[in-house]
Amino acid sequence: MFIAPAIVYRPNVAAILQRENGDIFVAERISVPGAWQFPQGGIDEGEDAETALFRELAEEIGIKREQLTVIERRDGYRYAFPKKRLKYGIYAGQEQSYFLCRFSGQDTDFNLDATHREFAGFKWIKPSEFQMAWLPKFKQAVYRQVLLDFFGVELT
Repeated sequence: MFIAPAIVYRPNVAAILQRENGDIFVAERISVPGAWQFPQGGIDEGEDAETALFRELAEEIGIKREQLTVIERRDGYRYAFPKKRLKYGIYAGQEQSYFLCRFSGQDTDFNLDATHREFAGFKWIKPSEFQMAWLPKFKQAVYRQVLLDFFGVELT
């Protein structure tokens, strides 16, 4: 009897930055023009999810911990990479913890060149303005669920 190996998911965090007016932050991937997403990244060995969140935000968009207040956290969002691709030779997907964070800074506080540039630019949108077409198909179900869970927004 053949038993398929279990999928190993990489622990990951994702951040939804929100202004007081309800707008949320999305950033355009530098490698894929027109692909907008929330900042995200892996949890390193020995890190907890919240530590990884603040490290990733500092690395990717130059935002400091003092500019953020965690409002809500939800765990257990998963997606598999397409075409049996493996990240780091072991991970076939990602399991994400999403954090909704109130952003208290200004647009001038963002530094997309903080460490290594991943994003070409950013913008603020209403949650209902998010477009599934911005994402690769393998991430769409997670984003649909996240927008429903955090904002009650149903996107098609």
